[in-house]
Amino acid sequence: MTDKTTEKTDAVDYSQTLFLPQTEFPMRAGLPQREPELLARWARMDLYRKLREAGKGRDRFVLHDGPPYANGNIHIGHALNKVLKDLVTRSQQMLGFDSNYVPGWDCHGLPIEWKIEEQYRAKGLNKDDVDVVEFRKECRTFAEHWVSIQREEFKRLGVEGDWDDPYLTMAYPAEAQIAREIMKFAETGQLYRGSKPVMWSVVEKTALAEAEVEYEEHVSDTVFVAFPVLDAVVRSADGDASATRFHTADNPSLKGAAVVIWTTTPWTMPGNRAISFNHKIAYGLYRVTAAPEQNWAKVGATYILAKNLAEGVFKAAKVEAFELVADVPAAALAGLTAAHPLRGHGYDFDVPLLDGDHVTDDAGTGFVHTAPGHGREDFDVWMSNGRQLAERGIDTHIPYTVDADGRFTKDAPGFEGAQVITDTGEKGNANEVVIKALAASGNLVARGRLKHQYPHSWRSKKPVIFRNTPQWFIAMDKPIGEAGAPDVADPQPVAGGNTDTLRNRALKAIKDTQWVPAAGENRINGMIANRPDWVVSRQRAWGVPITVFVEKETKEVLVDARVNAAIAEAFEAEGADAWFTDTDGARFLKPFGYDPAAYERVTDVLDVWFDSGSTHAFTLEKRADLRARRRGDGGNDRVMYLEGSDQHRGWFHSSLLESCGTRGRAPYDIVLTHGFCLDEKGEKMSKSKGNVTAPQDIIKDSGADILRLWVAAADYSDDLRIGKEILKTFVETYRKLRNTMRWMLGTLAHFSEDTRVAEPQTMPELERLMLHRLAEIGPQVEEAYRTYDYKKVVTLLSQFMNTELSAFYFDVRKDALYCDPLSSHVRKSALTVVDHLFRCLTTWLAPILVFTAEEAWLERYPDQKTLDGSVHLELFATAPDDWLDPELAERWSKIRKVRRVVTGALELERAAKRLGSSLEAAPQVFIADPDLLAALSGADLAEISITSGIRIETGEGPAEAFRLPDVPGVAVVPHRADGIKCARSWKYFDPATADDAYPTVTPRDARALRELGRGAA
Repeated sequence: MTDKTTEKTDAVDYSQTLFLPQTEFPMRAGLPQREPELLARWARMDLYRKLREAGKGRDRFVLHDGPPYANGNIHIGHALNKVLKDLVTRSQQMLGFDSNYVPGWDCHGLPIEWKIEEQYRAKGLNKDDVDVVEFRKECRTFAEHWVSIQREEFKRLGVEGDWDDPYLTMAYPAEAQIAREIMKFAETGQLYRGSKPVMWSVVEKTALAEAEVEYEEHVSDTVFVAFPVLDAVVRSADGDASATRFHTADNPSLKGAAVVIWTTTPWTMPGNRAISFNHKIAYGLYRVTAAPEQNWAKVGATYILAKNLAEGVFKAAKVEAFELVADVPAAALAGLTAAHPLRGHGYDFDVPLLDGDHVTDDAGTGFVHTAPGHGREDFDVWMSNGRQLAERGIDTHIPYTVDADGRFTKDAPGFEGAQVITDTGEKGNANEVVIKALAASGNLVARGRLKHQYPHSWRSKKPVIFRNTPQWFIAMDKPIGEAGAPDVADPQPVAGGNTDTLRNRALKAIKDTQWVPAAGENRINGMIANRPDWVVSRQRAWGVPITVFVEKETKEVLVDARVNAAIAEAFEAEGADAWFTDTDGARFLKPFGYDPAAYERVTDVLDVWFDSGSTHAFTLEKRADLRARRRGDGGNDRVMYLEGSDQHRGWFHSSLLESCGTRGRAPYDIVLTHGFCLDEKGEKMSKSKGNVTAPQDIIKDSGADILRLWVAAADYSDDLRIGKEILKTFVETYRKLRNTMRWMLGTLAHFSEDTRVAEPQTMPELERLMLHRLAEIGPQVEEAYRTYDYKKVVTLLSQFMNTELSAFYFDVRKDALYCDPLSSHVRKSALTVVDHLFRCLTTWLAPILVFTAEEAWLERYPDQKTLDGSVHLELFATAPDDWLDPELAERWSKIRKVRRVVTGALELERAAKRLGSSLEAAPQVFIADPDLLAALSGADLAEISITSGIRIETGEGPAEAFRLPDVPGVAVVPHRADGIKCARSWKYFDPATADDAYPTVTPRDARALRELGRGAA
């Protein structure tokens, strides 16, 4: 029997006597129209609150939301992130946890400031002429606008959470807590003001953290520059000078030679204060023996170079011939002092050579031009040698050669006003004027250009520079609780040691965290182990200020719990604007006996990564419904952070440091990361390329459940591809899943509790096989959800529903379900199994297809509509272990092998038009495999193969019989069925067996008609 049962006999329309599927669950989903209706229902019934009530008393699983930025419509990356989070929270709730999700937004920072400044410029206004509090109000209004828009876009994805009470970093209580957090770092001595080279955006006029830059292709000017040797005194390991000068075998002194450096930032030459070398590299003294007449590298010039790199240097310098004069030992280099290449033009200081492990002989000259105000490694090697340099009479002061506008200052004599990068992010004239000066000095050896990866601001997409600026830092290696700023000239504690430092706390916390995928642990561990002190200050207006006062005379940070409490209390009531309205600090200082004139009120704002890194403090710890008793506290609650893999250097990173610095542990127990969205070719999406896939378009055309299915089915640990063709495959996958659910719903229209077969052991084998499969698949589905393997869930359920149900079990059982008598035990058993299947499959799919599962659930249980019920308030349905029957499953795997050969043979007959329906066939099946023959004992192979008859014989069968290579020992010879076609079930049968009262139908169909009280034809 099939679904196509509209055929009529001349006398009776038997289709009216069949138990055909009946449902209002439409075949065409109409998701774009239906989904908003379900969202409105969930809002009316307050599904979020009902979920919280259902979860009371359970262990908690809290997914803490990494806040998106409130400055535009959501994109496909947002959709991936939010849907993945929703998969986690919904599945954990259905696994038996109280799984709460509170969305949040990052509201401070430069992107919003930029938008307001753009509006000002369009009106001809200057931001600096506007009161800072008024400016901040406009930023707040802008953020509120986009929070409202994004909230609706996220809800449209089917994401369930506390949308009525999200957290915002700009909320007054949040700003108060962020201020408390930075003041905690001040109280423990971890916060200090220092001068270090930081990445600086000239365009944005602020320092940037590593997480705020991205590396893009850039073309840089390069120069090889000679530093004439002044002194060749050999120094012993303890720094004492000997009276011996170093000479080569031919007795030429190094004093006439020059050390050559190579750099991709010629503009940093005014900031040069040293040259770094590596004692592990072999160096030599070389003489130019042939060169073009006007060449910068002249005949007779002697240069000290790494031996592995000398040939490449001379090639770049257009030197035609050169010779190695002598080897130069590391001891000689350690004692050298050179002249700055611009000596006599305001750069008359000595340039020492310093040993540094960061120097390699992979490229360049084997020497590194060291400008401590323009690079981290330069700064580190300069500061670590500070005492020795002072003993040699060298001034260790680091100059401020470049200002906030990217222009040279008076600390760059001869170049003041020249610009490294313009305020629009373009290349300035600094490189060119410096290179011309080097050429004029006679110390330029060669110049060129290099295409390489260079840091750019991720917001402005423009290059950044490294410049020495006064900033506020959180120390990574200073013992926590120790007073004063860290002494950078002292050796720092070793990472991973026993000293109580922020770095060591963070490294330990990483080991205590579960990372999904596991590779994330190594990634963040390397970042924490090697990162510099955390720059937390920004020279902007829209953010939480660094709420500290500095005593002008001592430069010490004021630490007074009363002052700190007053600041936090004011922020709770007025927000961080309270800091900016109190221009002299009197409001917070005078009540406690401090003279405002004696203190500097810090006006820098906090890095937004500190804001988001503090979110645990004003959400997880403040909200009673999020407060977790974690395993470290003796409980079983868990906290997860989930974001893109770039957040190892972003939110995961800042949250780890903030929490470890103030609480001694990570704020999370589990960290899950996902990849990024690419187009169908694996390319980055770009509006200019026209390859952007917008979630709004997917929802409008296909529905959010299609988008959710794509997310669930993807390997989120890698980058994900999406586009029209890929989405078509998910539309088709969804169609098959929906049709399976629709058929179950239609079939269950004929099911009632009176029909239920309560004892599975009394059911036919085929039903017991399906119950076995449910009991087998259920734990796999739950384990996949438990381990966040949603791809496996989709694979398991798609394969089961499409291959084992639609293409096998339902196909076989349609005849019994549609045509058997009401009293049929087979029919009742099948209906009972379909009821179990529906409940299991609908709950298992619910976290993924949130709208479709709910629609199906309400169609199956209409009373739930008035009772405010929902599939999302259910736990995952479970199949009892006593349904497992591996021996039965093994037998049926053999039966299905034989069935495949039969159906394969019949497909060829149908393709050749020799058969129409498989019910027209009664094939002859030859079986030579004794195991397969034994498995068929007692089985109705004709019913299983949906034929009107089958004859099984022992043996290999004739040569022309149909066979499948992977099922040896089975051969099929197709034959047409004898007899007449049943007018009701379409099976062919022997008319001699017919009931006299119902001569045109099979005896089985006659019994069904009699039970229905229908007359004969």
